[in-house]
Amino acid sequence: MKFLRESLDKLEPLFHKGGRLERFYPVYEAADTFLFTPGSRTKSGPHVRDAVDLKRTMSIVVLALLPATLWGLWNAGYQMLRATQDLGLRPADVPHLKALWLGLYQFFPIYFVTIAVGGTIEALFSIVRKHEINEGFLVTSLLFPLTLPPDIPLWQVALGIAFGVVIGKEIFGGTGMNILNPALTARVFLYFAYPAQISGDLVWVAAAKSQWVDGYSGATPLGTMALYGYDQSQYLYSWWDSFWGFLPGSFGETSVPAILLGAGILIFSKIGSWRIMAGCLLGLVWTCLVFNALAPSPTHYLAVPAHWHLVVGSFAFGAVFMATDPVSAAQTDLGRWIYGFLVGALTVLVRVLNPAYPEGVMLAIIFMNVFAPLIDYYVTKANIKRREVRLGIQ
Repeated sequence: MKFLRESLDKLEPLFHKGGRLERFYPVYEAADTFLFTPGSRTKSGPHVRDAVDLKRTMSIVVLALLPATLWGLWNAGYQMLRATQDLGLRPADVPHLKALWLGLYQFFPIYFVTIAVGGTIEALFSIVRKHEINEGFLVTSLLFPLTLPPDIPLWQVALGIAFGVVIGKEIFGGTGMNILNPALTARVFLYFAYPAQISGDLVWVAAAKSQWVDGYSGATPLGTMALYGYDQSQYLYSWWDSFWGFLPGSFGETSVPAILLGAGILIFSKIGSWRIMAGCLLGLVWTCLVFNALAPSPTHYLAVPAHWHLVVGSFAFGAVFMATDPVSAAQTDLGRWIYGFLVGALTVLVRVLNPAYPEGVMLAIIFMNVFAPLIDYYVTKANIKRREVRLGIQ
């Protein structure tokens, strides 16, 4: 480490003002602060001493994503083994290391393209604007691949992350200025531009297609519910399969326990808002109860209970990792409850009342990202009015 520190110090003058590589200072600074603690400090007050900075915040979020990531790798490998060897292969009989390796084989190209394209765009914007490269992309670069299915074409990955970084963040001013979650913006763009490769009624398992004649596909739980309602005899997967994540889907969305581990890390570190997560849950449960009461028959789509909506699709992943984005979410405590509740309610509304789009959580979050500042405005305004009344100003 000492050698690396000395090497970076020797290169540093080239990137400062007047140096031959002056315009590339953001690239040098990003590499230096990623490897080492910044050597500069403020010289005038006020000061806030805190162990948590942007880099550490992003690192904790990445740590919280690891359980869902590891499970996603294993499950992608498991689904590939089922597709190519035995559709009746049980999770307990899977060669776990082989499944992890196969999952990594599918995931790494997607992650590499995300890093290469998105990181290059971030660097270009930083060079043009002459500001530092922030660590926000560290989380975006992992979140985005986790929302994708294993068989997505790599050119779509590149196009999606480019759209998410530019339209979802950079046009607003960069990290901390965006009103939309960049990873979710990228996913929504692909969702509408190329729905066949992202979602819908069928999910394809990435593997060597030459190993079977017509390919392998299966209806997603949400797609099945849209077709058959709450007729469990038509479901391909049990509630427990959906809860643990033994089913095809995007890398990070399938396992609720893995996502809950990440939620615990975010809540314990106070980086993710438990109010938003709880609000999402309450909104989903309340809306499900209303629809259950209005269902014309016990097997109608309106009759699907909340405990099924909780474990299918991307609701858990979205509520824990997407809705809680500290930049694009509501900032006031009451606003977080309202914001989360509406995310959960809109998720069920999109799923049930618009079966053409079986998944609703990402649309709900993007929609509420836009309204989060308005929610905070009225919450703050109401607080000010109450204080004025209490103090006799009005």
